[in-house]
Amino acid sequence: MYYVAETGKLVADGVINPAQAVEIKHRARAAMIGLCVNTLLIAGILAATLGLVFYLASPLSVAISGGLFLGVGLLILRFGTAVYRMFGNASALIGAGMLISGSGIELLDKYQGQAGPVMFAMGGIIAGLCAWRFAKALPHLRFSYGAVLLMGAAMHLCGAYAFANEYAYNYPDWVYSFLHFYAFAVIAACGVLLDIRFVTALAIVPFAQMLDTGTGYFHAAYAFYSPEPTLSILQMAALIGLCLWAANRWTGRLARNAGILAIMGFVVANLAFLVGSLWGDVIGETLWGPNSYYYYNGSYENWQQAQDAFKETTLVIGEHVFSVVWAVILVGLIAWAAMTNRRGLFNAGMTFAGIHAYTQMFESFYDQPLAYVIAGLAAIPIAFGLWRLNHVWFATAD
Repeated sequence: MYYVAETGKLVADGVINPAQAVEIKHRARAAMIGLCVNTLLIAGILAATLGLVFYLASPLSVAISGGLFLGVGLLILRFGTAVYRMFGNASALIGAGMLISGSGIELLDKYQGQAGPVMFAMGGIIAGLCAWRFAKALPHLRFSYGAVLLMGAAMHLCGAYAFANEYAYNYPDWVYSFLHFYAFAVIAACGVLLDIRFVTALAIVPFAQMLDTGTGYFHAAYAFYSPEPTLSILQMAALIGLCLWAANRWTGRLARNAGILAIMGFVVANLAFLVGSLWGDVIGETLWGPNSYYYYNGSYENWQQAQDAFKETTLVIGEHVFSVVWAVILVGLIAWAAMTNRRGLFNAGMTFAGIHAYTQMFESFYDQPLAYVIAGLAAIPIAFGLWRLNHVWFATAD
């Protein structure tokens, strides 16, 4: 568990001695430098790999160059000293990346009909072998095995999506939802196995897309959309609950990765709340409702009538309901996160509390000063209650 503490004050209060404060500072600095170095190394490997693949633009050239990079990297790792292992890892990973990505691009470009199954199988084999070797490898080889494992997993999932896109007209919508869930499971498993929380966090993308929640880019604008905000909130709530249960039940790697996945689920749930607080929600409208007038022979009037009839038979939640429920949940969760020292959830909650207040101030209650009076007066006893609860429950804790 990571805690935030002011070492200077701890020394002044006699909690720790100066030597312990220096050691804490030294370890914190080493962790930050390690994160910086690894980030630069991975970004450089990715840029060089993809740049070489597209620059050479020839299967034979990519294969030869990739093989040379891989061979040189393996020689450095085998015979080089610890000082040069970073160069060995970089060279080996550039070579492996060129071979894997080059093969995938060539398959998609020249053999579209067979690319999906071949990439799915080939990527699965690579990922499986690297996962096996990662668990048994020497410490200085685990970085390379882990990176190639991610490359294989990426090829495996690209093959699955390529196959689905090739034959999408034959599949009902739930097949894509299952595919997104499978991608979520694969990415999360890779993140947990390698203990890389950034990879685990990426698993939220296909998980959210199970209900078509995602993002879109337009000229000078980047948008988040959630066609089913209520169902997405419930979906993320289930994920958060499962992750918090896992974090409390286990320690170490599982707890760390479950924690970051819970935070990502919380972020998406809050964005879905934001959508609902602006436009409300007609539950099931895009899943089993008449969501496109093209199904009604292009007649907008017929589609509108079907929409009105659907709203009479389903639950419709207004935007003000979302606004109030969102605010109540944020207050409760921020208080709980603060009392249980869950800094990630606390920071995310405070961020979205600011977003919620800003949005509602200018969108819903900009001309209703009484709403500000009620909210402001209500905040005072809430703050007092939280202060007293913390004093009663945690004054003698730890």
